[in-house]
Amino acid sequence: MTPNAARGLSRGAAVAAVALSSPYWLPKALVALRVKVFAKVNGPEGVIVPNERVGPERFAELYAHPAASGRSKGAGLSDLFWYWLSPGPEVHQEHLEPGPRYDAVARTTSSILAGTSAELSAAAGRCAARVLDERIPGRAALVRLRDLMMPIWAEFFHELVFREPCPPDVRRLIVDNAEDVVNSLKNTRLRHMDRRARLTRYLLRRLAANEVPHDLPAELATPRDRAHYLQGTFFNTAVVQMSEAMAHLLLVLAQHQDVQRRLAEHPDDDHDLGNVMNETLRMYPLFGIAHRITGADIDLGPGAAYPAGTVLCFDYAAYHSTGYQDPEVFDPGRWDRLSAKDAHHIPFGVAANRPCPAWRLSPLVMRAVTREVLSRFTLHSSVSHTRSIPHRAPCLLVARDRPLPRYRIGAVLAALRVRDRWEDLGRSVLQAVFGTWMVVDARRLRLTETWFAAHDTQGRPLPSAGSTDAVPPTAGSPATTQPTAAPPTCPYHRD
Repeated sequence: MTPNAARGLSRGAAVAAVALSSPYWLPKALVALRVKVFAKVNGPEGVIVPNERVGPERFAELYAHPAASGRSKGAGLSDLFWYWLSPGPEVHQEHLEPGPRYDAVARTTSSILAGTSAELSAAAGRCAARVLDERIPGRAALVRLRDLMMPIWAEFFHELVFREPCPPDVRRLIVDNAEDVVNSLKNTRLRHMDRRARLTRYLLRRLAANEVPHDLPAELATPRDRAHYLQGTFFNTAVVQMSEAMAHLLLVLAQHQDVQRRLAEHPDDDHDLGNVMNETLRMYPLFGIAHRITGADIDLGPGAAYPAGTVLCFDYAAYHSTGYQDPEVFDPGRWDRLSAKDAHHIPFGVAANRPCPAWRLSPLVMRAVTREVLSRFTLHSSVSHTRSIPHRAPCLLVARDRPLPRYRIGAVLAALRVRDRWEDLGRSVLQAVFGTWMVVDARRLRLTETWFAAHDTQGRPLPSAGSTDAVPPTAGSPATTQPTAAPPTCPYHRD
């Protein structure tokens, strides 16, 4: 072989090695690049907790402080979430400022979610059975767990809101809306406001026909406000969060066959299933970072003082990884030795500061759906498992009464592992492009700044704004005010 041929062969081998190894290193590099781009576009804002001044032992104390009460006004970070949760982020329960309007909306949500444990569990199991019968009629199916769960929760929350079964076409509206929201949140797709608007129109029709059997808050003055409240709270956040929670839980079971087998053999063991759920939500909290804006000065002592207007970013994943032996290990048995009340464990937030309204309902209905799935299928998966779960949790479901040979399951798992690596590569590129586009677009629109320039914290038009101008810009329209402060970096995008 000539020297030139040898050099050419060496260069070709090097290029091939880089290309073949790219799924193992390029996604992490692209995530790091995406974070730098977001920081460059947005500028610095926010104090991430826990930190060197407020360690994990004081995390809950700061989180529960009465002055850590603001949600949207004064935080450029809110522009991103208003952008992703549109339409109607100004009446979304998660983003309302404290006061009578938030209190009224929270009471209404609690009322709609109310029910006996038996009623709620039965409804969830019934919805799961219908969807599973429809989606997986055969011996086995390769699914994305989050996608499988979406129609279940769409039906469930439709029943809670309207007290009637969910028609198939309406279920499609709800799923399309929820998928569009969560995909844009994870930067895997751009948002499509037409899909969301179709659900809004449906809700407006039901409201106009007086077909919502609940007293909605008088503080939501217009039919569109009430439609957006229902859409944002129940058909965005509730459907998305429950689908993600179940995807995490079922993926854990698919990757821990001993735990899955034990739960399937003892379906009525609430204690064991509760431990598995606690450990799943510890390792993969549904909330990455929750931000609050201080309404007054907070002084926790030397070195831990935050002036009014500080944006506090509470890092759930970091907090959940402290105070445990081997926190990176999935160990449901640790909860036999720990008290969830005393552990660094806040899967549904802090009771003193806007806890998740579904904190009681979620464990009940998750148990019911998990039992319905395990009674029918064995679950198998070899994909990566991260908190953000952008791959939507690929998994093989096999009918429990018609098992597949081990070699066939092994072949599927090997293929899943390879596919997951290459999908992660392509997805990372899309997230870098789509995420940058949406952050720039959110900065351009300045939805929160524009809204609060024309409204007070309870949604009332400001006198100086005038009766015709005190409305937020519609999705896709340019903001009408000039930026006055740099928007934030986005810690939500850290993997």
